Amino acid sequence: QSAQYGPCALRRMSVMEALELLDQLVDESDPDVDFPNSYHAYQTAEGIRRAHPDKDWFHLVGLLHDLGKVLALFGEPQ
Repeated sequence: QSAQYGPCALRRMSVMEALELLDQLVDESDPDVDFPNSYHAYQTAEGIRRAHPDKDWFHLVGLLHDLGKVLALFGEPQ
């Protein structure tokens, strides 16, 4: 997987583009959710920001934590 995806040669996108792309994914671990996956990312980041306002790196981790799921849109299993 590292050799295939590590060079980032298949597709380049910004974080915002990846978040928007995630909205096309039905997450097998939570298929009944009625809101977009990006909303979950924003909720997570905001919850962390409220709980830990001094840890900006942690806010970012909350936003990015599910971005790897975008690989399911390129044929990888969830």
